[in-house]
Amino acid sequence: MPMSSKTRMNVYFEPDLLKQVEALALRRNISKSAVIEAAVASFLSADASERLEAVFARRMDRIDRQIAGMDEDLAIMGETLALFIRFWLTVTPPLPDSAQASARAKGVERFEGFLQSLGRKLATGDRFLRELSRDIDTRRNGGEDLQ
Repeated sequence: MPMSSKTRMNVYFEPDLLKQVEALALRRNISKSAVIEAAVASFLSADASERLEAVFARRMDRIDRQIAGMDEDLAIMGETLALFIRFWLTVTPPLPDSAQASARAKGVERFEGFLQSLGRKLATGDRFLRELSRDIDTRRNGGEDLQ
């Protein structure tokens, strides 16, 4: 195309992006304007919008699978907690008044131990549900862990 049929436009770029444009222009031995013109044309083409839509669709599918996994984990945790509470309430006899103070002190001590254990577990990144899954897999495979 002759230069006279093009219209001049001033644009602003982040310095790092401009360096990339300049590097590509040098590698391909073309002008920076040609690089930018090709990039804009590609961005505006139907193919580009379809590619962009495909990228977003893949990301959305991945996020959907992650959320579904979290939903399942949350349901397992809720059921586990509910079963534990029901069991505990069913099998734990009430304490006589004379044992209340010592039971309360022991409860505080145990809760502190629980918090320390929880903190260590969270710090390692190994979550209970992963551990539970490994235990279930081990039992299903006759004691042989596949991991």
